Amino acid sequence: MSALDLRKEVPRSPKDKLCGIVHLPRMIDKVRALKENTLGEYIYPCPLDKIILSFIHTNEIEFAEKAIGLNEEDIARWITDKTNQYSPSEIEFLNWKILDRKPDNKDRMEYFIEIRNKIDPSRTDITTWAGLIDLEEGH
Repeated sequence: MSALDLRKEVPRSPKDKLCGIVHLPRMIDKVRALKENTLGEYIYPCPLDKIILSFIHTNEIEFAEKAIGLNEEDIARWITDKTNQYSPSEIEFLNWKILDRKPDNKDRMEYFIEIRNKIDPSRTDITTWAGLIDLEEGH
């Protein structure tokens, strides 16, 4: 359960899954770094985190306690208990909401394009936040 130093390393990709749910491993990495004061420029809970927290019927404090206090196997059991009422299609819809999230207004789109163009202006195929995160972090 060691924490990454997110001032020097990157968390797991938002596309990585735990219990079939994208972004959960990344959230765990961010929480553990937060506890160690090594979160750097990352944000917990970010808007994508909040979507997951709502889906699993918890809040950022309870999730942080679990991410800090449990190993990944035990976290997976806890998540499974909290999500066993969902069908596979409901989990896939959640994953789509996370992975397909795009800038939602003109200012956010300009910001998104500015970041993308600084990294690689040829990557006009990158249109989602998850895609931009992976591009930026080299996943």
